Amino acid sequence: MPASQPPSLPHAKYLREDSMSEPCRDLLSSLPSEEDWVAASLCLYQGFWFPSRLLSGVLACQNHFQAHASDILLVSNPKSGTTWLKAILFALLNRAKYSTSDSQRRHPLLTQNPHGLVPFLEIQLYHEQENPDLAAFESPRLFATHLPYSSSTIGEGLQVQAGLPLRSEEKGQIPLSKCLDKYCQGVSQYGPYWDHVLGYYKASSEMPEKVLFMMYEEMKEDPCVHVRRLADFLGCPFSEEELRHGAVEGILRMCSFDILSTMEVNKSGKWPTGYQNQWFFRRGEVGDWVNYMSAEMGERIDGVMEEKLHGSGLKL
Repeated sequence: MPASQPPSLPHAKYLREDSMSEPCRDLLSSLPSEEDWVAASLCLYQGFWFPSRLLSGVLACQNHFQAHASDILLVSNPKSGTTWLKAILFALLNRAKYSTSDSQRRHPLLTQNPHGLVPFLEIQLYHEQENPDLAAFESPRLFATHLPYSSSTIGEGLQVQAGLPLRSEEKGQIPLSKCLDKYCQGVSQYGPYWDHVLGYYKASSEMPEKVLFMMYEEMKEDPCVHVRRLADFLGCPFSEEELRHGAVEGILRMCSFDILSTMEVNKSGKWPTGYQNQWFFRRGEVGDWVNYMSAEMGERIDGVMEEKLHGSGLKL
């Protein structure tokens, strides 16, 4: 399965509500709103809480994006391992192109941020332009999105859905207890979290050939097994020769926190949203929540998840 890096994208404008079209402004004014964990505005649209400043990109993506059968979509909840999986998917699909020692020294991941190599639909492409020309993307096109399954228009392509950690170590600009209250009420970016995850989990059960559901904890426990699982799902399995020569381990090494976080492009500079590139690189250790939350907080989240996922067959 050949793949290549995407074409260079124009420097996107900062994501501001004042850049919205008048129809989008009118819709936004009619929607319920809440304060986000970091004091940004969220709006309730189609049953999910979207960052208000991204609503125009969400609408444009829904109205104009036409999925191809060969498309590959990485779907995840925000702050849940997206950067790592973007790097892994890009390296996996392009491994034949960068298989020699000489080509490995020119690997795009050494000089470009994973978010530039695997662009978001609603945050980058369709936020910058209402109907961007995607003709320059070679097949298979590799995109990412945070859109919930019920709000998306990406049914044609292969979808890799990451069902990732529930207990985040992120601290917002408001008290952690208030963040927890909002989260347990379902108020979070692209939330309620459980509805976002269940949408794709059910789709993976109904269409396992189209939607692959993955768990972060399982990937962290045995990443080699799950990278091979990804390759099989995408139709580009590792050959016996690749396995003998450590191709899987090589991809994981290149995409590791220790390697990517030391790249100059990931230590400096900003994303078009204003976020610093280095903010996307956290160790993401399973169980690290105990250093930020009390046992009572953890038990509260567990209780909410047990209630919301009851009867679904999904265990987190």
